[in-house]
Amino acid sequence: MQRTSTRNRFTKETRITATITLEGSGDADVTTGIGFFDHMLTLFAVHGFFDLKLEAVGDLEVDAHHTVEDVGLVLGDALDDALGDRAGICRYGHAVVPMDDALAEVTVDLSRRPFLVYRLPTLPPGGSVLDSGLAKEFFRALAVKGGMNLHITVPYGENEHHVLEAVFKALARALGAAVSLNSRIHGPLSSKGAL
Repeated sequence: MQRTSTRNRFTKETRITATITLEGSGDADVTTGIGFFDHMLTLFAVHGFFDLKLEAVGDLEVDAHHTVEDVGLVLGDALDDALGDRAGICRYGHAVVPMDDALAEVTVDLSRRPFLVYRLPTLPPGGSVLDSGLAKEFFRALAVKGGMNLHITVPYGENEHHVLEAVFKALARALGAAVSLNSRIHGPLSSKGAL
């Protein structure tokens, strides 16, 4: 069984199409117009073993906010759709990933009760359009549309690029574990019988 979904969002601010395959090989084809964001989404696919095709055209002449947030909405929507009724998934995932000076810890619960906890150190500006503040908007949109409880903690890190790279890699690994199927799980993994 291959769980895959394609979702779109077309507004006056952005035009986005995303296809995610959960049983992938880490193949990524990402174009958002924001080079560092493309890099982060590519390594997200690689380290989560997702196949991801994503094209976004946004009003970057205004700023990057609409594009980054809307990509989170579309990717979260595609993830939710690919998961279907969430029967048989492990539901939880956790990963700790170092990147040079930074250490990121990400925990995911695919509970359909969206929530974001985002704790990063105060960082000097890294010079990228996608900074830690704007990345938070992506993670919030992803959590809401993806129906996930998402906790992101970076206890230390000095370089914003390294911090965000560690976070995206840890998210990929945690989400990869959470979406994986376990033959011992029948239906949704919940004592209530539903998520």
